Amino acid sequence: MWRAAFLLFAASLSVSLARPHLKPLSSEMVNFINKFNTTWKAGHNFPNVDYSYVRKLCGTMLKGPKLPIMIQYAGDMELPDEFDSREQWPNCPTLKEIRDQGSCGSCWAFGAAEAISDRVCIHSKAKVSVEISSEDLLTCCESCGMGCNGGYPSAAWNFWTEHGLVSGGLYDSHIGCRPYTIPPCEHHVNGSRPPCTGEGGDTPQCVLKCESGYTPGYKEDKHFGKTSYSVLSNEKQIQAEIYKNGPVEGAFSVYEDFVMYKSGVYQHVYGSEVGGHAIKMLGWGVEDGVPYWLCANSWNTDWGDNGYFKILRGSDHCGIESEVVAGIPA
Repeated sequence: MWRAAFLLFAASLSVSLARPHLKPLSSEMVNFINKFNTTWKAGHNFPNVDYSYVRKLCGTMLKGPKLPIMIQYAGDMELPDEFDSREQWPNCPTLKEIRDQGSCGSCWAFGAAEAISDRVCIHSKAKVSVEISSEDLLTCCESCGMGCNGGYPSAAWNFWTEHGLVSGGLYDSHIGCRPYTIPPCEHHVNGSRPPCTGEGGDTPQCVLKCESGYTPGYKEDKHFGKTSYSVLSNEKQIQAEIYKNGPVEGAFSVYEDFVMYKSGVYQHVYGSEVGGHAIKMLGWGVEDGVPYWLCANSWNTDWGDNGYFKILRGSDHCGIESEVVAGIPA
């Protein structure tokens, strides 16, 4: 009896002693996670990246100011077992776009700009297709937080309703009024982009004019929200909101293992908290009996499942159901 108890203690001690030695982003961590044979697979998304860069990406300040809560009357709504906004609204091209925030903690602005772009198209019945500028939101919303050093998703949506946002595509795209000016960097060893570093630049300047050659002018290019609101931290409410109005912005706590997500339904297995992160939630489903939210990340298409990931649904895993915000275009 004593020997069995000792062996159990020794085993638990060896696991607890082994855990701190796993270096973030390492092959040892990948193997450790995959040995659990859980609902997802880990792999190398950032094999050529300094860990300080990854920490910088998580720029959402959680548990910040809240917008008024909008309650959807979901009781009578027939919600399907699986839903994907990309299939529901195929004529809205931004639904299929994966952006890249570069070396800047601008995820709070990206999740908002992406979902707002989708909703402008959805609510205009595909008559208006526009890439809302992450740059405009990142640089001009003073009430949102600290730019590249973090911000609040709720403040981003509120800024859209009060001040409006201009159009603007990806880095070097020359699409729209204010395209993104922070370059993407190279997650992998052999690639054409510059290396990813943790320093990152300062937040770009708020420039109240469009890039040369673009018309109309800055003020005329603004797109406004009619309302912005928080969605109740409830699985059915979030589903009803996406089903009725399109993608939402969500935020959650990122752990070291999430950074290595490749496929399947993510749930936290191992590692310390990295920071708060905002993403676009665009649907839900069930994989091998495990319910999930379908989300788009802003770490380029070479991260995760072509830029997307699935995360456990229905238990507020890592806080994914606690910080959902949305709004309706004017």
